[in-house]
Amino acid sequence: MRKTLQLLTALALALPMTTIVPATTTSTPAQAQSPQTQEIGTEESLSVRVGGKSLSTSIDRPGSGYVKIHFTDLRLLPGDVLTVSNPDGTEKYAYTRDLKSSLTATPDATGFWAMSITGSTAVVSVTNPLSRVRIDKITRGYTEAEMSAQPSVRSVCGTNDYKDAVCYQSSNPTEFGKTASVAKLLRNGSSLCTAWRVGPNNRLLTNNHCFTSTSGIEVWFNYQCPTCGGTASATTTKVLAAQVLRTNAALDYTLFTVNNFAAISSFGYLELDARVPAVGEEMYVIGHPAGKLKKLSLRDDNNGGGYCVVRAVRVNGSSSQSDISYMCDTEGGSSGSPVLSRRTHKVIGLHHFGGCPNQGVRIDLVAAQISSLL
Repeated sequence: MRKTLQLLTALALALPMTTIVPATTTSTPAQAQSPQTQEIGTEESLSVRVGGKSLSTSIDRPGSGYVKIHFTDLRLLPGDVLTVSNPDGTEKYAYTRDLKSSLTATPDATGFWAMSITGSTAVVSVTNPLSRVRIDKITRGYTEAEMSAQPSVRSVCGTNDYKDAVCYQSSNPTEFGKTASVAKLLRNGSSLCTAWRVGPNNRLLTNNHCFTSTSGIEVWFNYQCPTCGGTASATTTKVLAAQVLRTNAALDYTLFTVNNFAAISSFGYLELDARVPAVGEEMYVIGHPAGKLKKLSLRDDNNGGGYCVVRAVRVNGSSSQSDISYMCDTEGGSSGSPVLSRRTHKVIGLHHFGGCPNQGVRIDLVAAQISSLL
């Protein structure tokens, strides 16, 4: 049965999706549903000491989109600071003997992980030659060649219609205005999902299959192009996930908080539209497919190039009749993305499955469980 479902999924992804299919009120997917997480990096072991005559070192991995460093044997003198930065110092994290005070360290049994550095090079330094620390492993992003070789749940339904979020700044300013509150999740340095701020308080939503424990979860805001079609990100703000408030596998959601909430409070938030949307209602998805700079999936060539629409409601997902379906383009890494109505510009679904049609959990069901916590 599993092989049959996998074959059906592969065939569905291989066939061109160009026919406009009538929307339905209810539906049971005929193919295997695929959670849309994505592996984007790998771990490497090494042994590099910093301190003594060598107060600084650089870890360079050409072609990688980020470098994340693990430290062990930490011996910092009082007043000394261990810093991890990019080469020009525009992204920098500082660590003292009180690791918790940094709000960016993830301690474990042998040391701690520092916050990742965007780009291919991380610079590590101490100021006192009597301080010591050893780098024993890193995670780093795949190069383009490595990434292209990775399996991915590619749920681009026909022509790929998603674009950089900023491409819609002029033509669709309301939709663009909702993109700032959506963030990329880096999970344990090597895989990713999407998350977003829900309500004005320190509350974020993603999928249960993305994580149920906050250890090692980075949340990246403003990881998006400042120009349409660009390749470089604007300045990114990174925080760590702090606490899971509630998680549920049947509805595939995790509600959580972050450290240093003040750093992300300016990015705004989304509101829930706790109802079953109408079949044919126009909608859009904001996320980080394949770990890319933020994309807005708004148009659907299966709908004659018009806006994406809700194609079915009360679709079977992780539980019976829990989902809505649509043909908005997504990829691995889109899991956790908000699905918004173009009528209210509030969230009607929590994207979690690919496969064309793609699926999101009905937000009315999620809201019934989390509204008291918001």
